[in-house]
Amino acid sequence: MAFIKPFRALRYSKKAGAIENLTCPPYDIISDSQRQAYIDRSPYNAVLLELPKGQRPYETARDTLAQWKEDQILKLDMDPGIYIYEQEFLSKADSGEPKKLRGLICRVRLEDFSTGVVLPHEETLSKAKEDRFQLMRATHCNFSQIYSLYQDDAHITRQRLDHLADGCAPRYAFSDGLVTHRLWVVNDPAAIAAIQEDFAPRRLYIADGHHRYETALNFRNHLRDSGAYCPGADYVMMMLADMADPGLVVFPTHRLVRNLEKFHSEALLDACKEFFQLSSVESLEAAQSALDHAYAQGLHAFAFFDGEQWVLLTLTDIFAMDRLLPEKSAAYRHLDVTILHSLVLERLLGIDKDNMAKQINLTYTRSPEEAASSVREKASNCCFLLNPTRVEEIGAVASHNEKMPQKSTYFYPKLITGLVMNEL
Repeated sequence: MAFIKPFRALRYSKKAGAIENLTCPPYDIISDSQRQAYIDRSPYNAVLLELPKGQRPYETARDTLAQWKEDQILKLDMDPGIYIYEQEFLSKADSGEPKKLRGLICRVRLEDFSTGVVLPHEETLSKAKEDRFQLMRATHCNFSQIYSLYQDDAHITRQRLDHLADGCAPRYAFSDGLVTHRLWVVNDPAAIAAIQEDFAPRRLYIADGHHRYETALNFRNHLRDSGAYCPGADYVMMMLADMADPGLVVFPTHRLVRNLEKFHSEALLDACKEFFQLSSVESLEAAQSALDHAYAQGLHAFAFFDGEQWVLLTLTDIFAMDRLLPEKSAAYRHLDVTILHSLVLERLLGIDKDNMAKQINLTYTRSPEEAASSVREKASNCCFLLNPTRVEEIGAVASHNEKMPQKSTYFYPKLITGLVMNEL
């Protein structure tokens, strides 16, 4: 079902300098100060394409791309290929042992979600899609990869990638301080054909990059409607990883409730007793430890903080979600993030889905410390710390053609931008 193909990547030439000075994270996690730091590393850093600024940012990115190509800062590979990408890193649960995630970067034919070939798992925000659409329309290029997962119980594709990469020096190998990135270029037609055949019966599950995928669909349709010829726009650049890869790490995204005029902490906690067991914990560290324990036991729990007290909320009414969302699958109903949004944020605090999508009374952070600090400083009414969504839950929800609430997952580490680019 999934059709993948090799492509001639646009890559930095030696003239651009050291690759570690040319790459950056995806646009949506780069602050203004971080953006400037990447530019300070090199005037050719990919952040100038991925996250343009100024009065006419998209036109600026278009002109920058054209100039770098003319100056041969960026050059097309001679032959079509696929690109094996590896990240090596530490995560807090590893006890000092590094993890490795290895996947492949290629073009993937765009499919409407209704076909069931490429499946989303999260809701998206309209503002981000408009920004990415304008950038794609101006540049006709993918600067960063969409991160997707596939199911391969026998791990056949991973074995092929290992055979191609192990024992061969990578084209790039460098560390950004937290993650070591490696890239191999594969041009062997027989090897590429075998991998294409692997993917023919598979579905792909978007892990990170929902906005960019929907933007690619919108851009393809825009070109079709306007009668423009751009066959490359029928494809998008993706990094594909085995859903069972031990290197997959998902972090939680925590919730911050803000600007509620009639917020009463004790009233909220009292109302929560209908569905949850409430247990006081003494600190952020104790709250995180309690969440870890609940996660290991398969319990649904959240840590609540109102600036004065930490409280662990553990679901006791296990049938509450079945009553509340009977039209949804069990996989969707039993997600921690669904339980929090449906039982607490919507039912008890009155923050509906439209409010959440517009981030009127709800914002997000990956940092527990930042969440707690925002509440202490009165910038937020309260916060809820969550456990991470399990990878198998993501696949189960997507397989039922359902979408989790936005910001349900945070795959770590983020794929780096600038190693390869895809001209449409």
